[in-house]
Amino acid sequence: MNVRNFTLTTSLKTLAILVSCCLIQINALSIKHHVMLGYVDMREACIWVQTETPCRVMLSVSIQGSKAKSTIYETATEGEFAYVKHMIVPNLEPATTYQYTLAFAANGENYGEASEPYSFTTQALWQYRTDPPSFRMATGSCAFINEEAYDRPGKPYGGNYEIFESIAAKDPDLMLWLGDNIYLREVDFAAKSGIAHRYSHARELPEMQKLLSACAHYAIWDDHDFGPNDADRSYVHQDWTFEAFKQFWANPSYGIPGKPNSGGITTQFQWSDIDFFLLDNRSYRIPMNVVGSDEPTILGDDQINWLIEALRYSRAPFKIITMGGQFLNTEKKFENYAVWEKERQRIIDAIEANHITGVVFLSGDRHCGELSELKIADDNVIYDLTVSPLTSTAYDNTKENNTLRVEQTIIPQRHFATLEFSGPAGKRVMKIATWDASGKLIYEKEIPQPTKP
Repeated sequence: MNVRNFTLTTSLKTLAILVSCCLIQINALSIKHHVMLGYVDMREACIWVQTETPCRVMLSVSIQGSKAKSTIYETATEGEFAYVKHMIVPNLEPATTYQYTLAFAANGENYGEASEPYSFTTQALWQYRTDPPSFRMATGSCAFINEEAYDRPGKPYGGNYEIFESIAAKDPDLMLWLGDNIYLREVDFAAKSGIAHRYSHARELPEMQKLLSACAHYAIWDDHDFGPNDADRSYVHQDWTFEAFKQFWANPSYGIPGKPNSGGITTQFQWSDIDFFLLDNRSYRIPMNVVGSDEPTILGDDQINWLIEALRYSRAPFKIITMGGQFLNTEKKFENYAVWEKERQRIIDAIEANHITGVVFLSGDRHCGELSELKIADDNVIYDLTVSPLTSTAYDNTKENNTLRVEQTIIPQRHFATLEFSGPAGKRVMKIATWDASGKLIYEKEIPQPTKP
């Protein structure tokens, strides 16, 4: 080989190596991923990560503004539910803002460049020290994300996706999803990959990205993320949808406390001084029209007993109970709890008999919004705020005979709500505000902390 050929060959090899290195770096930097902040407490937080392909993930966490060295956590995305991983960050300090970045590597290569920095703030240790911290939460239900190939023919059912940007603009500390957070289609029901695709398709929505990382997220489900329309405990693949729910959300726990084999999505958490009870209205549901089966129910005895006992134990000024369908609406229609009248009254009677104050149901499902209130003994009031839909098609329920509806609270359009809790201990105030998809105020209402009878 002459010198010219040797030089040319060497140059080509060098170029090939440089191109290869560049491609490796480009691949490392272009690994498609989504990030969501899950539960956040005083000492621990959960960061949810999904990648397009299986890869290694490096999480770097540090106190914002600190010069201390970052703590590094590493994991790998894998599994049948679309390469999802929950990264638990332990041993945190209360009331502290942490900054974190993510880096990814595939095919045995080095990690690429770190992502833009995200941040979260742990809850404060206020007990016996200060008044409870004020905070703002956002909530809503029924998020249909169109996918033409698998949607029913005709006018698209979803829209106004900018609502997720409007929610993020309200700067909530947490977002509570009230069910029908995805809509499983006929093509999805009989395959794990179909269920995973439906979640992944929703999480890819560009308008949703800022909200997912901007605040903590908690969720319940309703029929469309549990299974087919109006699904009950008979749905044969509920184990698949349960596993997918746990993968794509990051609640602190799952199942009825004290019932290790209960399954279901039931859980409870506290934010500041407010207790949240997340109920499962699908796993134990027995419809009214079944002959020769067990007693009709929505929640089941075990879940109802736990709820009543937990409410009685709670010292929170407001006790927020979340479930997919409306609790107070008196119209015996569709899946309103009024259809299961005996069980609904059992819960109301227990709240009254145990002198449980500050009970507020947050419900979805109905594709319309409204506020209902029920006055019981000792001037106690139970509220039910229905917030639906986020992006699904809306419905006007003006003609429904809900005798407990608060006047001028019907919302027959896409919307969301915020709840703000403020004020000193013993005099807390809950401020409800509802907003249209663009973030414009629809109505607001303040409810003071009730006094004990």
